[in-house]
Amino acid sequence: MLETDQIKKRRKILIVDDQEINCDILGSILEGNYSLAFAHNGQEAIDYIRQNSNSISLVMLDLIMPVMSGFEVLQIMKQDEDMENIPVIVLTSEKEAELKALKIGAADFITKPFDMYEVILARVERVVELCEGRELIMAAEHDKLTMLYTRNFFFEYVERLYENHPEAHFDAVVINVDQFHSINAVNGRDFGDKVLHTIGSIIRTFLSETKGIGGRFETDSFNIYCEHSEDYDLLLKDFQKQIDDVFPSASIHIRMGVMLWQEGLNPMAMFDHAKTACGKVRGNYSTSLMVFNEEMRQREIMDRMLLNGLKSAVEDNQLVVHYQPKYDIQSNPPRLVSAEALIRWKHPELGFISPVAFIPLFEGNGLISTIDNFVWNKAANQLAKWKEEFGITLSISVNVSRYDIFSINLVEKLQEIVEKCKLSCEDIKLEITESAYSEEADKLFGIIDELKDLGFVIEMDDFGSGYSSLNMLSDMPVDVLKMDMKFIRNIEISETDRRLVALIIDIAKHLNLTVVAEGVENQGQLEILKNAGCDIVQGYYFSRPVSAEEFEELIKREISTERE
Repeated sequence: MLETDQIKKRRKILIVDDQEINCDILGSILEGNYSLAFAHNGQEAIDYIRQNSNSISLVMLDLIMPVMSGFEVLQIMKQDEDMENIPVIVLTSEKEAELKALKIGAADFITKPFDMYEVILARVERVVELCEGRELIMAAEHDKLTMLYTRNFFFEYVERLYENHPEAHFDAVVINVDQFHSINAVNGRDFGDKVLHTIGSIIRTFLSETKGIGGRFETDSFNIYCEHSEDYDLLLKDFQKQIDDVFPSASIHIRMGVMLWQEGLNPMAMFDHAKTACGKVRGNYSTSLMVFNEEMRQREIMDRMLLNGLKSAVEDNQLVVHYQPKYDIQSNPPRLVSAEALIRWKHPELGFISPVAFIPLFEGNGLISTIDNFVWNKAANQLAKWKEEFGITLSISVNVSRYDIFSINLVEKLQEIVEKCKLSCEDIKLEITESAYSEEADKLFGIIDELKDLGFVIEMDDFGSGYSSLNMLSDMPVDVLKMDMKFIRNIEISETDRRLVALIIDIAKHLNLTVVAEGVENQGQLEILKNAGCDIVQGYYFSRPVSAEEFEELIKREISTERE
């Protein structure tokens, strides 16, 4: 009980009355339970509230006073962001005044003259506790930084709006800040918080001018459910200009995804679509706005089918590994020396699915690990079979995704596969895409050094796709440089591309790196690469990726050629 009394004592009540006797009576009723302050006219009250708005639990307000009336105080309080949530009990003897005050925003009234002291105390306690309960709800409802709704409350109120006004046309809008983690890293968290607060303020101002609800989810994701509009490009430009005006010296860009009202589509589905649309313009510097369309809807359906179907694909042998042969072109004739293992998916409903359709999808959510492990095991088992059956010295290249390269058990997993298949680590070449070298390079180099020490051959895949430079090669722990096929495509007609390929090969030779060219499609390309000193090529000139059975025919042909 003592603890409750101490809490009450900390609550501050401001008593506003121009009659000293009224202040004395109320003071004697309340002083045992609350901290008290007094003002004798409306202007004094407003000045005090402005200076102490965070510490006042209740205002007890006389309506008829000199300088400024209680009605004027109520009007000012309800229009001020800092004062509007402070509860007010009006003190009056006029019934009509009571009704007017309640309409303006008073929480309760106490009739003059004061007689039943227990009733007065009970009313004060009720109003203060109700207000504090409302504040607790508001604290849970609203994100503290932006004063927009938190996720659960946002969707609760959106669903109510949707259900209670089925005739209304509302759109779903998702806003993200481009590279927000970089803004925090460069400018500090306080600056990042100011950015988020500013965006929240811009959204609240927008919603004050139209019907709608705003929320903030995660770090820099904002949702708006608002009346249908035909020009979101204009809205985005307006939001961006306001941000630029507040932060003229910083580069802060927002992107927007929109799902326009569609009959029968519920808000949750609409915001899923808007989020998808917003994701489509991530890193797109030509446009920052995307409105969800039918093509995206079909892509979403396809992605969902693929995500749901991966487990069955593995269990039901829908996934198949094909092998594209690699040839040593410095031999005469070119000699089959290796293969790259490539995944294919034969879906029971969708038919053949290109890796382009599902690899990026699985890379985005971590499921690529399932694909990687499947290919590693299949390829190792297949190589072991070929070595035993044909007695050949082939190696197979397998892809290691950016997700798996940082897996804590990668090294152990690869060792286990090699040992189980009775292979040596040199038999497996690990293709790590060039883009992976731009992420946590020191950590990556440590992992690669460990793999190389065990004997695994490391290939940098897609070299030249834009992440590294030639002078970085000396620092990279790789054995093989695999040129991106875009270099090969035009070497017959582009002098620049020919010189660039020759330069890459020359530098690689000085660093004792083997050079592989992919995408070789004709004799002309092959001759240019051979003359430039390229070691190994793969591409449709020799063979497309083929099944294990078809690859065996290539092995047999190679053995026959060697015998001859």
